[in-house]
Amino acid sequence: MTPEQLLAPGAYPGLRLALREGGILEIVISSEKTLNSVNADAHRALTYIWRDVDAAPGIRCVLVRGEGRGFSSGGDFRLIEEMASDFTALARVWREARDLVYNVINCGKPIVSAIHGPCVGAGLAVALLADVSVAARSARLLDGHVRLGVAAGDHAAIIWPLLCGLNKAKYHLMTGEPVSGEEAERIGLVSLCVPDEELLDRAWAVARKLASGSPTAVRWTKYALNNWLRQAGPIFDTSLALEFLGFTGPDVREGLSSLREKREPQFQADAPV
Repeated sequence: MTPEQLLAPGAYPGLRLALREGGILEIVISSEKTLNSVNADAHRALTYIWRDVDAAPGIRCVLVRGEGRGFSSGGDFRLIEEMASDFTALARVWREARDLVYNVINCGKPIVSAIHGPCVGAGLAVALLADVSVAARSARLLDGHVRLGVAAGDHAAIIWPLLCGLNKAKYHLMTGEPVSGEEAERIGLVSLCVPDEELLDRAWAVARKLASGSPTAVRWTKYALNNWLRQAGPIFDTSLALEFLGFTGPDVREGLSSLREKREPQFQADAPV
């Protein structure tokens, strides 16, 4: 994979790429009309780009951010509906969700996320798995799985307890309570929180510092530290399997309907297990 192939127009639907000075690759999640929601094509692109970034020479660091009013509003309703009704689609997205997490973890290049506005779903996974996460004060981080009626899979079980502790992780992941940028820094969910107007300047400063350091020292430090995440792989795999099992049940259909209709969900009274 060459930088030219990586930057080819249309190579990664839903993402806008630019190679900046100092070997910093800027990745912008870009679907502004839908608050950077992630459809099937964008989900696939967001999964496999990290493998390509890792293989591309000349890239020393990555900065990932969202276009316009937020980082990402998560998976779009059409993708969720397809997953709930089509086993082939469900299996495909399960594999992508698994690969997305492991590809970010295994990408040797350091990754910085600049988080503003809503940050949900696959976008939240990338934002929090980044090596340095910089959040604006007004950022709103939300793991919406339980609100949809499925278990908190994706990235949550592998990294939230490590970042903010099991008690905070359980509270936010089981209640679906959002976390502001300020609160995320206070509990350790993000690396830094800054005033909204300083977000990009601070994120770029961190990216430039990482890009100017010894590539072997930075990348090998990342590799060693990410063994904390790799050893939690079985926990993540279980959470992801249970999330996708939930897409075959009735609660996700009610959760999706309630989100579309902007009302509170009426889930079944009890679970079958």
